[in-house]
Amino acid sequence: MSRHFDAIIIGTGQAGPSLAARFATAGMSVAIIERHKFGGTCVNTGCIPTKTLVASAHAAHVARRGAEYGFVVNGDVQVDMKRVKARKDEIAGRSNRGVEEWLRGLKSCTVIQGHARFESSRAVVVNDEVLEAERVFINVGGRASIPAFPGIHEVPFLTNSSMIDVDFLPEHLVIVGGSYIGLEFGQMYRRFGSEVTIVEMGPRLIGREDEDVSEAVRNIVELEGIRVRLNAKCISLAKHGSGIAVGMECDQGSPEVSGSHVLLAVGRTPNTHDLGLDLAGVATDERGYIVVDDQLQTNVPGIWALGDCNGHGGFTHTSYNDYEIVADNLFNADHRRVSDRIRAYALFTDPPLGRCGMTDAEIRKSGRAALAAKHPMSRVGRAIEKGETQGFIKISVDAETKQILGAAILGTGGDEVVHVLQDVMYAKAPYTVVQRAMHIHPTVAEFLPTVLSKLEPFA
Repeated sequence: MSRHFDAIIIGTGQAGPSLAARFATAGMSVAIIERHKFGGTCVNTGCIPTKTLVASAHAAHVARRGAEYGFVVNGDVQVDMKRVKARKDEIAGRSNRGVEEWLRGLKSCTVIQGHARFESSRAVVVNDEVLEAERVFINVGGRASIPAFPGIHEVPFLTNSSMIDVDFLPEHLVIVGGSYIGLEFGQMYRRFGSEVTIVEMGPRLIGREDEDVSEAVRNIVELEGIRVRLNAKCISLAKHGSGIAVGMECDQGSPEVSGSHVLLAVGRTPNTHDLGLDLAGVATDERGYIVVDDQLQTNVPGIWALGDCNGHGGFTHTSYNDYEIVADNLFNADHRRVSDRIRAYALFTDPPLGRCGMTDAEIRKSGRAALAAKHPMSRVGRAIEKGETQGFIKISVDAETKQILGAAILGTGGDEVVHVLQDVMYAKAPYTVVQRAMHIHPTVAEFLPTVLSKLEPFA
């Protein structure tokens, strides 16, 4: 015997629960399946817990800088990692419980805990029970990639998932990977009090960013005492006393870095290997991501893939937007497309980086005529008042259409201010809309008109 539903959703990340609620609200029957923790990566091992930890690290950092602001903390700032973790657990746990309670409270929604595997394009097996539906939505997310480094299975190592459960202070944390996850954890633990070394295989940190952004971020973390090793090739791991040694071939520096703990932050892998996708006929690419079209449909009619497992974003906001696209197309007969959205994301170091649109390299590759301007945060009043003057504002526009092509705001409030420019991009309005706007003083956003008044031919 099998149970039939109007829809089956596999996974409770950012897209799944909202889609389940949409079906349930419409009076349709939906089954949503979760094999581990409700809420997916963001709630349990990603955004919420890590940004909670970032906030604790920021508080410790400001306390140490008390003299700059006119106050004195008696004695050294001591970080209690057990209390830091407890705060993180409470905040993330609240979100986790909220997702589960919400789903279980939905009428017409059946919550099933267990591992789902396709039996055919319309049937899914969970706990030896067969579920059938004409519509199936895959929202299974991803996990940390474990590279095949020599010695990888001979030493203990941490990933972003296990790192958030650490309730002690590593003496020396060696992070393999100098991109978003590695940088956030690196600065965080340096501020907690650990020695930190970041080992990056590429020629610079956050290699997808513009060179000036990469260099500025490197300066920021190095000023806080983080050691950075670039161009690290042939990485290997080995036991070294009570710790771990990371071996490498580098143009400069020692061929080995020894630390007490190692964090691997070298990318993500989709959770698609054990779903029985072959039995459903669902196609994946060479990295395991489910291939989807502009409406997030797979090659099999009636099956969609949303969130990190489809390779179109890898962020909480892109996953939720996947839900919005699918739901509007199904319930409102809309024609929303993935290609309509503008790339935007943030690096939550301190100061943060807010990014939207095209990078400098992408603009050059496009061959279009462009204008650009750059303004240092050291000349932004709000940044000076806060004592946070690192970074800059950079904006590029199309010389012919006057539309904004891209922006990078590295500095205090950059992760929020960037949305001003992104919204104008969605409106396809000329940059002059922002340039002629009156913004509130004293803010970071008030300098956007100033920056846009200084556009020059793109170099």
